[in-house]
Amino acid sequence: MDIPQILTPTQLIQLMQLVKSARRCVVCAHRGPDGDAVGSSLGMAEYLRKIGKQVNIIFPTAFPDFLRWMPGAADTIIFEERESEARQLIKEADLIVCLDFGQLSRMAEMGAVVAAAKAKRICIDHHLDPDPAVADVIVSLPQACSTCELVFRVIDELGGYERISRSAAACLYTGMMTDTGAFAYNSSRSEVYVIIARLLAKGIDKDRIYRHVYYNYSEHRLRFVGYVMNEKLQFYCGHRASLFTITREEMKRFNYLRGDAEGLVNMPLQVKGMKLSVSLREDTEKDVVRVSLRSVDDFPCNEMAARFFNGGGHLNASGGELPFPLSEAVKTVEAAIAAYEDRLKAK
Repeated sequence: MDIPQILTPTQLIQLMQLVKSARRCVVCAHRGPDGDAVGSSLGMAEYLRKIGKQVNIIFPTAFPDFLRWMPGAADTIIFEERESEARQLIKEADLIVCLDFGQLSRMAEMGAVVAAAKAKRICIDHHLDPDPAVADVIVSLPQACSTCELVFRVIDELGGYERISRSAAACLYTGMMTDTGAFAYNSSRSEVYVIIARLLAKGIDKDRIYRHVYYNYSEHRLRFVGYVMNEKLQFYCGHRASLFTITREEMKRFNYLRGDAEGLVNMPLQVKGMKLSVSLREDTEKDVVRVSLRSVDDFPCNEMAARFFNGGGHLNASGGELPFPLSEAVKTVEAAIAAYEDRLKAK
């Protein structure tokens, strides 16, 4: 089965010209990079190196500890930790590849640095409504399961499949897997599995990758999950919606590591009849509350996130941010649930 082309003839020519003319490249992703952001960045960077480019990966902030096993992850630069070096690399770049975000504001302070750079920019993303000013060439496909899917397809359409190494394939597969909850949602399109087959042909061990991601936590994290599900989880609308909160004190109590809350917001959706799960987590560095939303079927997380939580995302997976204190954030969630009560209760 052939995979449909996503690049227009004009985009293909533009990308070829930009990549060919570039010598020094920076690959970057959004603040708080997840598996898709890290995987797509590592995969794209290795492809660019294979065709002779000098490449640096720069993330605005650190990524979760459970992704540190990924090939090449140790060589990435964190902007907030090595700001002077990162600024210089961005300034010297000929090409900046922006992955898994459609607005420069998603990079926090680093966004202004990228905006001021003289380099041409390419954006590859699967979120809704990318800002036209984010890049010179924008490859956007919201129905894609992940940005890693799009990076694979772009490389393939540029004639680069043979240059995708086993390591790059593992990174791209990881992003596809994590952004779909191990292919439990947003992954019903047949081309997703054609791409998986082509990545498997590179010799990756998908079972080992799964264990690296989902069986790689500490004892503290396991006890933390049990505590949150038993002590903090609340249900609304006749078990159609749920909410749990995580405080800084609780994170300290359970020796929280970056990424230990990954996937928790999906767990309440295992309850029969559930449509919406919301989590609130106090940020450890700024006085804000991080909001995560997950849903099933046609309940619009992205609409709720934009309306109530200063955020956005996908239909079934979105996020946002609220100011302190946590008690006020809880009230905002309860107001949002009340506003969508009819849709939550509808069969």
